[in-house]
Amino acid sequence: MRGKVRPTLVRLSWQEESWNEYRPMSAEKLQAFVDKWTASGASERANKDAFLIELCEVLEVPRPDPTTGDAERDVYVFEKDAPVLHEGGATSVTKIDLYRKGHFILEAKQGSEAGAKKLGTAKRNTPGWNQAMNDAFGQALGYARSFDEPAPFVVVCDIGYCFELYSDFGSAWQYRSFPNAQQKRIYLKDLPKNPAYVDRLKKVFTDPHALDPAKHAAKITREVAGHLAELAKRLEKSGHDQISVAKFLMRCLFTMFAEDVGLLPDRLFTEYLKNFWVKSPASFPGGIESLWRAMNDGGHLPTAKVLKFNGGLFAASEALALDVEDIKLLLKASECDWSDVEPAIFGTLLERALDPEERHKLGAHYTPRAYVERLVRPTIEEPLREEWDIVRVEVRALIAAAEEAGSKGARSKKLNDAEKALRKFHKRLLDLRILDPACGTGNFLYVAMDTLKRLESEVLAELAGIGGGDQDLLHFEGARISPEQFLGIEIKPWAKEIAELVLWIGYLQWHFKQYGKTVQVPEPVLRDYKNIECRDAVLAYDKEEMVVDEEGKPITQWDGRTMKVHPVTGKEVPDESARRLTYEYVNPRKAEWPKADFIVGNPPFIGASAVRRALGDGYANALREVWKEVPESADYVMHWWHIAALKLSAGVIRRFGLITTNSLHQTFNRRVVQAALSLENSVSIVFAVPDHPWVDEADGADVRIAMTVSARGVVAGRVVRPATESEYIWT
Repeated sequence: MRGKVRPTLVRLSWQEESWNEYRPMSAEKLQAFVDKWTASGASERANKDAFLIELCEVLEVPRPDPTTGDAERDVYVFEKDAPVLHEGGATSVTKIDLYRKGHFILEAKQGSEAGAKKLGTAKRNTPGWNQAMNDAFGQALGYARSFDEPAPFVVVCDIGYCFELYSDFGSAWQYRSFPNAQQKRIYLKDLPKNPAYVDRLKKVFTDPHALDPAKHAAKITREVAGHLAELAKRLEKSGHDQISVAKFLMRCLFTMFAEDVGLLPDRLFTEYLKNFWVKSPASFPGGIESLWRAMNDGGHLPTAKVLKFNGGLFAASEALALDVEDIKLLLKASECDWSDVEPAIFGTLLERALDPEERHKLGAHYTPRAYVERLVRPTIEEPLREEWDIVRVEVRALIAAAEEAGSKGARSKKLNDAEKALRKFHKRLLDLRILDPACGTGNFLYVAMDTLKRLESEVLAELAGIGGGDQDLLHFEGARISPEQFLGIEIKPWAKEIAELVLWIGYLQWHFKQYGKTVQVPEPVLRDYKNIECRDAVLAYDKEEMVVDEEGKPITQWDGRTMKVHPVTGKEVPDESARRLTYEYVNPRKAEWPKADFIVGNPPFIGASAVRRALGDGYANALREVWKEVPESADYVMHWWHIAALKLSAGVIRRFGLITTNSLHQTFNRRVVQAALSLENSVSIVFAVPDHPWVDEADGADVRIAMTVSARGVVAGRVVRPATESEYIWT
């Protein structure tokens, strides 16, 4: 793996500042361009520059500058030098077909040449042609890794036919199909009739980071959370209890999401808010309850058919009475584009919006998705991609053999074998279970699901490329990666419910972005898989018993949270008047975790000295009694690390990756790690970031953490140390 991860700096080159020669082309000239180049059949070398220059004119973007041979000045040129590292340390210089610094690397092929010379076919959209396009991507990827700053896009162009887009907005050389494997290809013939494709290509040339979906999604997510928080505050002030408000708003928000992705008739909820309920608030409760009953059971409203949602969310359909201002707020939230909310941060913001004690933190920081991906990638994605790479090599060899086969029967046999290999790997993905034993509102589980869905989309695209893709397969239960595979343990009831919602929103987003509205979601749309458990992940017990004194009065202690300003020092100190009851835990024992293949998550940040204050004397006593092998001086998070290490050593899981306090290397925590490394079936740390910026979900505070990923056996690892807060050097 290359050695740096840092944000790409986008800047104008000196050539751009003086460029002013292009002229916009009309729709007729765009069609003429398509007609001309669709008919082209000459070699790549002969056509490449002319085709790309005319493309720039059609897109109304600057044309490439003359190549000077000066690496500093050649920032947007044909035939850019790219040093390629070979085994043994030798390097050679090759040429990039078209390069624009901070924007893209483009590798051009022509279908007839790519097929005939490499895989023995002159036809496009054949298994051989698809493999030739994959080879071209691999070639471009090698170029991308020769630069210190990875370009946001890698483009593979079959001249006169199509473009394939691959993106990496995280600056880690982790290029993935953009926006997904099914939609990465833009065909030249579609440009005149689809302005969105023209706009996408134009942004690749001029403003690639504008295509980063995370930026738009984060803005939308913060906006909708703000509307919900304001409405929740109003409803609580009018006398509704917190639980009723939260359940009501969760049903509202999923209804908004459902209409924006097409699960409900177009704009049904929003139009009723705008045209009926805002004018007649008294009709709102009855109207929305009718809709929710129809969504729960499936059926017909007077104006439309409604899918069956079920899953528990709409089992109770009670609505709260709203006044005109409440409905206006709900309308504001509904008019946002809920299809683009970012599940990786939505759960945190939703919890803060719905909880009065958390609401003041709504403007506080939240853990960026990129931080979560930095742990999910080495824990889950990297080992699975190692398997996937082996499968792809096997499939490529089978397709090459099919192209060279002397008979139709022999060719079919090789392609069938390739299809079987792909379906076997897909089945492997469907059988996986991912556990977050401290899942909170589900951000780690969602990112893990998104990772597997992206990998699944690549498998399905490969199947389609050899003629083995079957969209109808997605209709059948168990034939697609689903929320059922992502397991969680969470002690806070509301966080548990939000985590389930986050997974379903993320899953449905994937479905519609990948397949549009042509492949219907199976009914019921939502399913209660009971994959998120609401309980303690470390300590099991029969019940809690309140502790009383000799007179039978409850014994209390400081609530561990409320502070006050000291009258003399002016500093914040514990407010001893804020008390909570104390409990004893009956029959305490070690908690069990569900069976899983990978464990990943972010257990609570509680230092050893703060366990009693944060969780109570009774809990601390039970914890020490049950987990004697974890030193009392170790941080609370080390119980999760210890349990995961035991499962890894026993071969129950493949890997685990956990966030811990950055004191992991210190003596009192290192004892737990050292014990795991010394087990008979040893545990190795294969990836570690000793000191990484993080955001404490409890209060939005900036903290420092450590990341560790472990595998079974003696395995070489790598350590990532931040050179700056935005730059990571891989060693």
